[in-house]
Amino acid sequence: MPYPPMLIKPMKEELTEAGFKELLTAEDVDTAMEAAKTGLTLVAINSVDGCAAGMARPGVRLALENGSRRPDRLLTVFEGQDLEATARMRSYFPDIPPSQPSFAVFKDGELVYFIPRHRIEGRSAEQVAGDLTSAFEEHGA
Repeated sequence: MPYPPMLIKPMKEELTEAGFKELLTAEDVDTAMEAAKTGLTLVAINSVDGCAAGMARPGVRLALENGSRRPDRLLTVFEGQDLEATARMRSYFPDIPPSQPSFAVFKDGELVYFIPRHRIEGRSAEQVAGDLTSAFEEHGA
């Protein structure tokens, strides 16, 4: 059963206000991932848990604000709310077990970098930002 929309609204807004496009349906995901066949795309699997609030969302915002390179597109789905969209997004990286929060970086439609929950939890937002900015530098155009 999905979370109540009012509960997660501020959690979603943390990313949409930073420029992420919210994907709500499987069709939204497929359309966005078709566009992701060129350039660099960052996908955030958002969630309600503490490491999403304390490390993941602040970390990705820092990476986007302070990094010298930014992905061409920013996409997000919300675990526990946008069930169909989250399942479809995970189908684009089927060999990776479900993990939330998490980040996936695609270059020209191919998964090139993934940060699972265990690489977010217990670390600082600055460390998460460092991992993301390194991935943007390495895989960016």
